[in-house]
Amino acid sequence: MSLVNSVQAITGVIMAIQCLNEKIADLVNHVAQKISADIEALYRTESRRIFATLTRLLGDFDLAEEALHDAFKAAMEQWPAQGLPANPRAWLVSAGRFKAIDNIRKNSRFTAWDDAAEHTEAL
Repeated sequence: MSLVNSVQAITGVIMAIQCLNEKIADLVNHVAQKISADIEALYRTESRRIFATLTRLLGDFDLAEEALHDAFKAAMEQWPAQGLPANPRAWLVSAGRFKAIDNIRKNSRFTAWDDAAEHTEAL
């Protein structure tokens, strides 16, 4: 095989790889758009039930509302890369509950520091 034939063969392979990369990028973009549309539809149809469940689990209306939005934000970040879970509603309730627990823990640390600062100032 001559050098010219080798260069032509390599050029053909490179062009095929570039075409394949473009097709993969288009497919990934299409899947991400489909998942985003699925999440939007899920929000419209299931957000009230998820919110009610979170309110019952957390016992606080405002905390449940924040947890609901945090869960859907996490879904928008994770699902395009990982795909939809088998039970999206359960995933969202679980994610919302864990986000709320994280917020409660974070806020309790700040409250503890505030209490310590007030105690120190009183001395």
